[in-house]
This record gives sequence, structure tokens and C-alpha cells, in this order.
Amino acid sequence: MEDQIYQMRKLVAEIGALMYARQLTDAAGGNVSVRCGEYIIMTPRYAGSKFLWRLKPENVLVLDLQGTKLDGEGEISREIRVHKDLLNKFYPDGTAVVHGHARNALVFCAAAKPIPSMLYATDKFGKEIGLVPDAPAHTQDLADYICAAIEPQLDRVRKQAAVVLAPRHGVFVFAKDLEAGYDALDRVEGSAYCALMRKFIDL
Repeated sequence: MEDQIYQMRKLVAEIGALMYARQLTDAAGGNVSVRCGEYIIMTPRYAGSKFLWRLKPENVLVLDLQGTKLDGEGEISREIRVHKDLLNKFYPDGTAVVHGHARNALVFCAAAKPIPSMLYATDKFGKEIGLVPDAPAHTQDLADYICAAIEPQLDRVRKQAAVVLAPRHGVFVFAKDLEAGYDALDRVEGSAYCALMRKFIDL
């Protein structure tokens, strides 16, 4: 189990770096988590502003299922409630949460507008990516809203992932595994870009 946990910490760090490099998140936030048996592996708070998304495996936190830190450098993310609740309530249908501040998707979050599926590549997530009610990042309300929005989409999670938007905040992906979650975020960001750029074609 120790080797499995180490490999998951390493993968979480790698995915965080990829997200930042591809502008799927920013220095202000975002986080990644995965359930590994009876543990949650999760990026620390300030992964962007403090660590600059250059995380090492030892920076990535190991938590118990109640969200208590067992190992790792840094503080627990204020969004732990979202990650903990998804990974407890809907496991093993989904095992990973990928939350990003993707540049084009953030426009829709700021405007509180759903992202339409512009491509075959995003049709699997629905005709549009909808929004949950607005709630501060650190609150149980946000966790409850996201869980309520994900639950009817568990068939999508079993196949790949389900995606929701949090107003003025960012994109939350609940996925069958980390790779599927990263892929879903990238696809949805592509659809957001196409939706925005289409306005120029329609001028």
C-alpha cells in the first residue's frame, strides 16, 4: 500500500503541473484528489500561489477518509469538504476529483452561464455543463450542491466523468480515475473556448 500511495502522490503532482501548464488552472487555486483504499491523496492548499504547481510527491497530502492529515507538507485545502464528500458518498463509482480554474471555462463561471457542448468530444458530459448554486469555497453548502449535481450523473462517472461549474469559482470534475478527470477538464475547456470564439464567426 505504501508504494501505491507514493505512486498516487506522484501522479497527483504530475497532473497538477499539467493543468497549470495548459492553463486548466491558475496560481489562485484548483486542486486534485484521488481515493486510494482508505486514504485520500490530495494537493495542499496554496498549490499554485506557494508551490507554483511544482509539487513533489512529499508535498501532496495523505488524508484519512474524514479529511484528517496523516502525511505531507502544507495545509489542507479549504475545499476538502467537496473532495471528501464525493470520494466517500460515490466511491467506487468515482475515485478522483479534479478542480480547475480553466481560463475559458472561468468566463462562464463568472457569468453564471452553462457551457454548451460544441464538440462530439464533450457530448458525453451532456448538452451543456450546468452550474450549481453559488456558495463560498470553504462551506458545506458548496459540497452539498456539487454532490447533488453529480449524483444523477453517476452513469457518466462510471464511463469517464461528470462535470459541474461553480459560479465565480471554477470547474469541478468527478471521475472514475485521475486520468479520466484530467481528460474531461481538458475537453470541457476546449468546448468553452469554441463557444466563446464562435461569437466572432457570428459577427
